[in-house]
Amino acid sequence: MSNTIRIHRHALSGHSHRVELFASLAGIKYETIDVDLANGEHLNEPFLSLNPFGQVPVLEDGDAVITDSNAILVYLARKYAPAFIPTDVVLEAEVQRFLSVVAGEIAFGPAAARLVTVFGAPLNAENAIALAHKSFAKVEAHLAGRTWLVGNRPTIADVAFYSYTQHAPEGNVSLADYPNIRGLLSRISELKGFIAMGKTEVGLAA
Repeated sequence: MSNTIRIHRHALSGHSHRVELFASLAGIKYETIDVDLANGEHLNEPFLSLNPFGQVPVLEDGDAVITDSNAILVYLARKYAPAFIPTDVVLEAEVQRFLSVVAGEIAFGPAAARLVTVFGAPLNAENAIALAHKSFAKVEAHLAGRTWLVGNRPTIADVAFYSYTQHAPEGNVSLADYPNIRGLLSRISELKGFIAMGKTEVGLAA
């Protein structure tokens, strides 16, 4: 009997969405468990027994408990959908590079800017917006003449990049100047199994 895969998530979390999106694209059956971030459920037991860092998402796959959205993507791809990670070592390294970009510049840029408007986070919105545009300019140039971020087919790099980039306008980061990025987002949304993240009203705390 197969294990039940559970994703502990928040509906408006881009980190959670990228995991759900990948599972759906890969045809992996899963169930979601909503974590009440507003009331601090992630900072108390029993959630802290799953992830001592108190962050969503968390993946449960039988006895395996995986935390960190990018680590979860790697785990799911390796175990259930290897086509989303290149076998070529150079291309695999490129995928890892973009996972680092997503965990760095994208997290502190568009994701942080969105935290300010959607969740009321006490962050410097101006700096986050500036970093977002700096990061997007680099990715826009990288995508010139390319269909996907790495290689000639979608990978977990594209999935990881999607959620906070697609929702960057919620943090007052316009995508108007990035046609290559908009094209990538559109192609991802056209993949079989695509699911969107819950829409938000700017300024409405979840």
